[in-house]
Amino acid sequence: MVHDLCDITIIGGGPTGLFAMFYAGMRQVSARIVDALPEAGGQLSALYPEKFIFDVAGFSQILAKDLVRALVEQNKRFSGTMHLGQRVTGLEKDGDNFVLVTETDRFPTKSLVVAAGIGAFSPRRLPQACAEPWYGRGIFDVVTDPERFRGQRVVIIGGGDTAFDWGVQLLSRASGVTIVHRSDRFRAHDATVNEYREAVTAGRASLFTFHELQDVVCKSGSERFSHVLLRDVKAKTSREIEADVVLPMLGFVSDMGAISEWGLTLVKDEIVVNSQMETGQPGIYAAGDITTYPGKLKLIATGFSEAAIAVNQAVHWIYPEKKVAPGHSSNMAVFGQKDD
Repeated sequence: MVHDLCDITIIGGGPTGLFAMFYAGMRQVSARIVDALPEAGGQLSALYPEKFIFDVAGFSQILAKDLVRALVEQNKRFSGTMHLGQRVTGLEKDGDNFVLVTETDRFPTKSLVVAAGIGAFSPRRLPQACAEPWYGRGIFDVVTDPERFRGQRVVIIGGGDTAFDWGVQLLSRASGVTIVHRSDRFRAHDATVNEYREAVTAGRASLFTFHELQDVVCKSGSERFSHVLLRDVKAKTSREIEADVVLPMLGFVSDMGAISEWGLTLVKDEIVVNSQMETGQPGIYAAGDITTYPGKLKLIATGFSEAAIAVNQAVHWIYPEKKVAPGHSSNMAVFGQKDD
């Protein structure tokens, strides 16, 4: 499908990309988001929707999923569109314009703002062949709604932040939570690990170190599994435990994909930009975690600022008669205020 030409196409639907689209609307130019993930929010939605964020200006605390919801709601004021589940495969030139190419669509655009975070990322899948048929039918590698696991016996496989974060989050919802990890060394924050260990000591959870998934057990002809078989990697023994749900939390594989082929200056899979968020390729700007420059801070707050800078520079590049500085929103006619 070939879409209409727009002023700014934003690659990435995380908080930086969402704010960039809002800012483009505020500057009264057309904009859209193209993202490989099936829902808006980037890492906030895919990795930690139930975690509180404390360093977003104006909020003493806010759940990651609620911040995403607020950013999406903010965008409803303007006509920007989101195209999700669209993995970028190329970028072409068409006269003075670009054409962003995905696996299924073509997006003609006058400029680009790359706000792709850590790049296109997908969860690592369980290596055991026995698990593959159960994905989506009891095995889920992304949690978007923890309520769907209320009253169920949940087995989490992994030893990182995501595994222990969900282990703690599901304690009050699931009828039982078990974390399984191949070693006794964890890549999670000590505070979260200790909180989960306290639940284990209190009999509210289980923890099996030096274990891995061996098989998924379906008994009595049921279409759902009822147990999983765990293998002790040291003792070479097996044990069977009850389970309704398996959550593999094995981390994510990130990939810059086609972006790495666009002639941008990259350092460790990050795009080098200047103070105007320029990439060195005219018409292509970048913002958020995917960028690097001296003094860079990878914060949501920083991403918001960079999004505004990138969009304002892009607007001026497309329409030289428009100023780079937008002025204060409290004086803008676009918001029904008295225009300066």
